[in-house]
Amino acid sequence: MIAYIIRRLIATIPIMALVAVFVFMLLHLSPTDPALIIAGDFATPEQVDEIRRQLGLNAPLYQQFLSWAVNLLQGDLGKSIYSGLPVTTLIGQRVEPTLMLTLCTMLIAIVLAIPLGVVAAWKVGTWIDRAVMTIAVFGFSVPVFVTGYLLILGGSRNLGWFPVQGYTSIFDDFGGFVSHITLPALALGAVYMALIARMTRATMLEVLNEDYVRTAYAKGLATRKVLVKHALKNAMVPISTTIGLGVALLIGGVVVTETVFAIPGLGRLTVDAVLRTDYPVIQGVILVFSFTYVLLNLLVDLSYVLFDPRIRY
Repeated sequence: MIAYIIRRLIATIPIMALVAVFVFMLLHLSPTDPALIIAGDFATPEQVDEIRRQLGLNAPLYQQFLSWAVNLLQGDLGKSIYSGLPVTTLIGQRVEPTLMLTLCTMLIAIVLAIPLGVVAAWKVGTWIDRAVMTIAVFGFSVPVFVTGYLLILGGSRNLGWFPVQGYTSIFDDFGGFVSHITLPALALGAVYMALIARMTRATMLEVLNEDYVRTAYAKGLATRKVLVKHALKNAMVPISTTIGLGVALLIGGVVVTETVFAIPGLGRLTVDAVLRTDYPVIQGVILVFSFTYVLLNLLVDLSYVLFDPRIRY
């Protein structure tokens, strides 16, 4: 197991290297010049050239990349072009809201989606099955920002149960944290929940037709025990894979959700950096998201051992 983890961690190095090269080239080959944005509309060409020299943007592209890569290996993601602060500092200031939003979204989605998928498979062809699948299709089809605005309209404006926007740290006020995070987590979790529920239903339908499930029923075991202990446990490997792959949806949805609900997280930081053409910040945030995605998929692979003892690493 330990050797497998080490091999997987080593395998992330070329993946992260390719991500770094792609992000660097994609941003630096874009037609937008950050020096022009920083200088303003009324700057002279000489002033723009001076800003480009200070930022190192007038050096050849390969020199810019080598300098950036060396600093990256030392844990230095550079400094923000707009604020002058280190990118690591900016990410550290914004990581908690994004982390809490992601964890709460995953918790809500998994806790709701898996039981819904199991019930839909158990009651296949009934109105319960059709209702669950209708909810899943709706959640998967409606954009995150539309779901967010609908939740704001219903939960905040009409009922007054939740605040419209903002974020409260869990370490400062737990009640305020729950009230602020509920609507964003539900909006972001709608797509994620729909994906997991559909996969759970499809996998459970296959498992429920297996001989050992029929044998369990023939022995007189309770339905709940058959569904949970025998069927769901054997269906968890593909469900876990879906949970891991669905993290990509969360990463993309975080940007939109934090913008809609004015949450000061990495998503808002990314949007602000894109609008300002702040290359170092954009690169740093993308690298953090990429590494997080790779790490979560490693954890999902390791979870297979818990659900299927035949799997060994």
